[in-house]
Amino acid sequence: MPSIEPELPSDYAGTLASLKTLVASARLRAQRVVNAAMIELYWKIGRTILERQQSEPWGSKVLGRLADDLRREFPDMKGFSRRNLYYMRALAEAWVGPDEFVQTVSAQISWSHNVALLDQLRDQELREWYAHRSARYGWTLSVLEHQIASRLHEREGSAPNNLEARLPGEGTALAREVAKDPLVLDFLGLTSEADEAAIEEAMTLRMAQTLMEFGTGMAFAGRQVHLEVGGDDFYIDLLLYHIPTDRYVVVELKAGKFKPEHLGQLNFYVSVVNDKIRLPRQRPAVGILVCGSKNQHTVRYALDGSAQPLAVASYTYDTLPKAEQQALPSPEAIVTALDLDNE
Repeated sequence: MPSIEPELPSDYAGTLASLKTLVASARLRAQRVVNAAMIELYWKIGRTILERQQSEPWGSKVLGRLADDLRREFPDMKGFSRRNLYYMRALAEAWVGPDEFVQTVSAQISWSHNVALLDQLRDQELREWYAHRSARYGWTLSVLEHQIASRLHEREGSAPNNLEARLPGEGTALAREVAKDPLVLDFLGLTSEADEAAIEEAMTLRMAQTLMEFGTGMAFAGRQVHLEVGGDDFYIDLLLYHIPTDRYVVVELKAGKFKPEHLGQLNFYVSVVNDKIRLPRQRPAVGILVCGSKNQHTVRYALDGSAQPLAVASYTYDTLPKAEQQALPSPEAIVTALDLDNE
């Protein structure tokens, strides 16, 4: 029986290999351009802060306000924490140069690489030494940190192959590291949570209808609510408030399938809200974890109340105490509120 599909041309394999090389090269160039633009932006923000601090009292309170205002204006960019602004200032202070900052070695490595250099080295010449080698050999962040910790600059030349460098290979190792850097993805507004961001945006735009679907007495308290814990930054997808029971409701959105670690994350957020946001007169917060995509939604609930995140896995809507059921919408109500494809 003759083949339905025609035979492939003799040069197909070679052409495919050539096109794959073109695609990979284009992606690498794009990653480098985006990363350089972001690092240049951060350097300029840091330089602006330095200039203002020379003539005005731009202390921690002002930087905290600046971080809040920038996050409010650019909610998709999570790099504008107060802690990151201090790193931007440190970057500008360390890398003094012309406006064409994009051409410097610091713009050729990821933001995470730059932060590691600022954190772990005080000598600027050493920072530049390690930055040049990171860019040249495509070191990942873990390799860079290892080389700094083992004081490679003192060992270079003392033994063969002591660089432990990856082959340049068009900088593919560093490119992978840059592509993983969440700040680069935030800079583009194309994070791996883009689906969740789209759900948040849709829910915010139709918040009145969403709250009506969630049930009576629910009020909107915030979107991408910032939490700072031990110097680290976290963001709650949606924070609601159930007026009748006087408690916060933490909503965490996951566009993909349910994973056990999602419950741990939600449990953590609820714990922080109880500790840092809830007033003594208010009842303990509860959490809603929503997983799924398009028309089919898997809705799971977690009630905070245990130091062990796995303990919350046993809670579902039907087994919650009546007071908590009153504060949370039913699974059917959540599915209706999130069924964005019906619009």
